[in-house]
Amino acid sequence: MSSKTERQLRLNRARRHFLGVAVATGARVAALGTIVATASSLPARALGTNWGKDKGGGANCFLRGTAIMTVAGEVRIEDLRIGDLVETVAGAARAVKWIGRQTFRKNGSSWPESVVPIRIARHALDRQTPHRDLYLSANHALFIDGVFIRVKELVNGRSIAPALPSGLETIEYFNIVLDTHEAVLAEGAPAETYLLGTDNYESFTNFVEFERLYPAEQRLPMTPFAPIVGYEGGREHLEALLRMGASCLVPVRDPIQEAYERIAARAEEVSTEA
Repeated sequence: MSSKTERQLRLNRARRHFLGVAVATGARVAALGTIVATASSLPARALGTNWGKDKGGGANCFLRGTAIMTVAGEVRIEDLRIGDLVETVAGAARAVKWIGRQTFRKNGSSWPESVVPIRIARHALDRQTPHRDLYLSANHALFIDGVFIRVKELVNGRSIAPALPSGLETIEYFNIVLDTHEAVLAEGAPAETYLLGTDNYESFTNFVEFERLYPAEQRLPMTPFAPIVGYEGGREHLEALLRMGASCLVPVRDPIQEAYERIAARAEEVSTEA
C-alpha cells in the first residue's frame, strides 16, 4: 500500500471517529448552572483560579513543531504557508489565510505559568489519538464529543498536564487562520483553528502583516465551527448551550466533565498496564 493511500485511510478514520462521536452525543448538553457548579471538581481548577488564564497576549496556539495534516501529508505548523490546503474534520480542505505567531523568552530561572503549554500525551484521547505528544496553549480547544473544550479543563496530571519539551529556551506559538473557524488534525487530534474576532488578531506579534494583507472590510468575525464550552465566560457558555438545544426538560449533562473523566480513566488504565 502506498504512503499516500495509508495517509488517506488514516485521515478518513479520524474523520469518521470524531464526527461519529459528535453525532452520537446528541444535540443537548447540561444546564449552565450545573456546568458552573461542577468546575471545582476538576484538577485544572484546583491549580488556582488564575492558572491557565491567557496573560501571554491573548492568542490560543500550537507549539512550534506541531504536525498539521494537509492534503500533501503532515507539515509542521511553522512551515505552513499562505495558500497551503489543510484537511479539516468537516471533510473539506481549506486554504491557509494567515499564520499568526507569538514568541516568549524565559525571565529568570522559570517560565511564567501563563505561557507554559499543556502536553496531551500520545494516545491520551484514545488508542490512536494523538499519534505523538501534542502541545497546546492552555486556552486552545480540542474538538471532543461535538463541542470545543479548552485543554486546560482536561488537565489530569498524567496524560494531560503542563509541560515543555526538554531544552527549550524560547516558546514559540503559531496559529492558523482560515476563512472559517474549523477543526484540523494536529498530531492526529482534532483542534481548533483561530476564531477570528473584530480585532483579536492583534495579540499576535506579526499582526501588522495580517492588517496589510486583509483590509478592515475583509476581517469579518467568524462563527464558531461548533459550540465552545468552558467554566469561564457565562455568556459564551450560555450561547453554546442554546445552540445545542439545552433545556430544563432534558437530562443534565456536562460535556467537559464527561470528557475529563473518560480521559483520566484512560490514563489510569495505561498507567496500570505499564
